[in-house]
Amino acid sequence: MTTLDAILIAILEGLTEFLPISSTGHMILLSHLLGYGEDEFTKTFEIFIQLGAILAIVFLYARKFLLKPEIYYKLFVAFLPSAILGFLFYKIIKTYLFNHWVVAISLILGGVVLIVIDKRLHARPEADKADLAQVSYRTALMIGLFQVISMVPGVSRAAATIIGGMVNGLSKKQAAEFSFLLAIPTMAAASGYDLLKFEGTITSDQWGLLILGFMVAFITAIGAVIWFVKLLERHGFAGFGWYRIGIGVLFLLFATVA
Repeated sequence: MTTLDAILIAILEGLTEFLPISSTGHMILLSHLLGYGEDEFTKTFEIFIQLGAILAIVFLYARKFLLKPEIYYKLFVAFLPSAILGFLFYKIIKTYLFNHWVVAISLILGGVVLIVIDKRLHARPEADKADLAQVSYRTALMIGLFQVISMVPGVSRAAATIIGGMVNGLSKKQAAEFSFLLAIPTMAAASGYDLLKFEGTITSDQWGLLILGFMVAFITAIGAVIWFVKLLERHGFAGFGWYRIGIGVLFLLFATVA
């Protein structure tokens, strides 16, 4: 992996991790475009840049939400379904679902769902809950169940949880912010689990790439989240839906020629 590869991968991670367009799908596509393989260092690099993206959420929302103890209980309830099912089916998902066909179909179907949800909920009056910490445990659990769907590559954790929040009464902004916060325990657990399995060694040059990727993903994610929240306040999800469909078609082309 070159320095340029590391920067491009980290930028893509920061841009896509919290948007409803599937960061996993984009990472798989970029890996084919750049021609880098899934060796142990690449897997470790992808974990480190995910941690950089997580830190961006902590940086942006610590003062607003994460200093309120009650939000932790709601996030824990939402986190449980993915934690349990992810632990039970991790190997099956990694072995059988991480391929172009699954990602392409998930991107396209998810895009259609976003367009339909956007159309149906666009005219609905926006919910006005003063504080996400006051979200009910039932709503938190339902969002967590929606997150389980995102274990299928290409679905997008952000898309699943944002849709889950909206169909359970949250506004677009509230659903997005709950999705961001839920990413902290979810991604930290997944990344930590992957790091525990790492058995290789990292050279000094590779440490430089890891630090660079971490910082680039952190900075890029901050910009992407701020932009996304502002966009939601003015527009809906249809644009992301059409984008997903376009990327899904690209995946189908790759799958056909692979």
